[in-house]
Amino acid sequence: MSQEAWITVIVTICVLVALIREKPADLVFMAAIILLSLLDILSPQKAFSGFISNSFLMVGALFLVTAGLRETGVVDMIGSKVLGPVRTELGGLLMLTLVCVATSAFLNNTPIVAMMIPVVLSWCRKNRIAPSKLLIPLSFLTILGGVCSKIGTSTNLVVDGKMAEAVANKVVTAEALPEMGFFEIGYVGVPCAIVGSIYLLTIGRRLLPERKELIEQFGDTRREYLVEMVVTPGCRLVGQSVEVAGLRRLPGLFLTEIDRQGTVLTPVSPDTVLSAEDRLVFTGVVSTIVDLKKIPGLEPAGETTDQSAQEQRRKRLCEAVVSRSSPLVGQTVKEAQFRSHYNAAIVAIHRNGERLTTKIGDVRLESGDTLLLQVGPNFAQAHRNNPDFYLVSDVAGSQSLRHDRWWVSLVVFAGLLVAMFFGSSETAMLGAFVAGGLMIVTRCMSASDARQAIEWPVLISIGASFGLGAALDETGAARYISGQIVDWTQPLGPRATLAAIYIMTMFLTELITNNGAAALAFPFALQAAALTDSSPRPFVMTVALAASFSFASPVGYQTHMMVFGPGGYRFSDFVKVGVPLNLILLIISLILIPVVWPF
Repeated sequence: MSQEAWITVIVTICVLVALIREKPADLVFMAAIILLSLLDILSPQKAFSGFISNSFLMVGALFLVTAGLRETGVVDMIGSKVLGPVRTELGGLLMLTLVCVATSAFLNNTPIVAMMIPVVLSWCRKNRIAPSKLLIPLSFLTILGGVCSKIGTSTNLVVDGKMAEAVANKVVTAEALPEMGFFEIGYVGVPCAIVGSIYLLTIGRRLLPERKELIEQFGDTRREYLVEMVVTPGCRLVGQSVEVAGLRRLPGLFLTEIDRQGTVLTPVSPDTVLSAEDRLVFTGVVSTIVDLKKIPGLEPAGETTDQSAQEQRRKRLCEAVVSRSSPLVGQTVKEAQFRSHYNAAIVAIHRNGERLTTKIGDVRLESGDTLLLQVGPNFAQAHRNNPDFYLVSDVAGSQSLRHDRWWVSLVVFAGLLVAMFFGSSETAMLGAFVAGGLMIVTRCMSASDARQAIEWPVLISIGASFGLGAALDETGAARYISGQIVDWTQPLGPRATLAAIYIMTMFLTELITNNGAAALAFPFALQAAALTDSSPRPFVMTVALAASFSFASPVGYQTHMMVFGPGGYRFSDFVKVGVPLNLILLIISLILIPVVWPF
């Protein structure tokens, strides 16, 4: 290898070591490509080419699309259908298996993962399950489903395109290498998906980490509030029991009593059926109160319900601490006439070290009380220096959902899926941007929501990892290593060479990207077939499968990078769960490939 190739290999090893030592992935990858550029091993254009790649741009646009789905309540609706009926970690994993494997066989796995991440996070939070138990399986399962059909993953399309290119250039004949059939790869892909799913449901599930601190991270504070909510006549909770409504399973929240037209029901039984105009009194943390507020028809007590959807949308939650000099001190909430003085409504009250049990209207305010307020968009700015309060701050994510726009966001998303199903990668990328723009134009979300929805560390990691892969390709390091592997196994026959092609492609995928590995390994597959006097079909299909089966590193597949941050994962987590899965699929593939596509 050349000096540049050796330096690139050393930098790549340093990147892997840094990831293993849990350094920030975005900073590590950026440092690597900047270093290679400074050493003149990689041109700046090549180093940053990943930031204009179709995959990078599509993932960025998909953040906008999923934000639109989330802001209109579609994500919660999907979550209630997919994961809502189950309450255990195993049940959630089983439902994900059934849904993700089936859908990713016909849809690109990237939008599926993008849409399901907030669903999984919300479900895990409600059921007090670490998201690290489900997010790696989410990525893995969509990959397993993707190898069941030609369009399930972009890797298959890359290999199919390379096959057509080889025939057009007369490297092989059309009879020796015809176009890939729609379900052809599924003859091996489906058995691999079944065995892989069983592994994740059994052995793999036990190897997954449990990042309990991630659940604590969901609640930005452990302050316990007293909050009173009213069940309006149009609320979906009317006629449901407390248990069925899910009001007993919200983390950090306790339903203390129900006031039904002056009759107080306490303690509240799980079988109590909710009625219109019931006043529900909770004690709980602010993050869960935000979830309560997002249930359509469940309104803070005292809040007017005749506001337009636009006015409701502008409302948000804000925390304010009552100062010693405030005129509120010594008055009950009813006496304070808070709404007329501050144009805001008191939703909940927290008093440090004391659990409030009386109704909010009867609470006598004291200095140091923290008030959770429903306010307009400019309240915090207007009262930040008000001497009545020690501190005023907005509560993140507390805006009301745009439930009236759910059907619009669903239509936009359906249009995106059609573009991905029938179009090329360029069409899919453009469709994702159009869909993201439509989410804003149709008021499914605001421009501010769109800006906040983009996960920049994830995007930077994906874009920079493409640059590192380009360095391995440009310097010839990947080609040299893979060529040596093929040369070593040729004397042992076609099965040994097939195994070498598989292992080489799988190894490349862990270091660069699935599509890059497929493109890089494809010529070696044709060369190996020619040198062993075999049909090119089994070698080419081996590349397609091995390039998708990337489970031992978060670098190899963009969906891994998408779940890496939200799951709180470490590099070693992918190694621990992914290496056994890689080995299992390696054995199954090497047994079935020569049977399905004889030499």
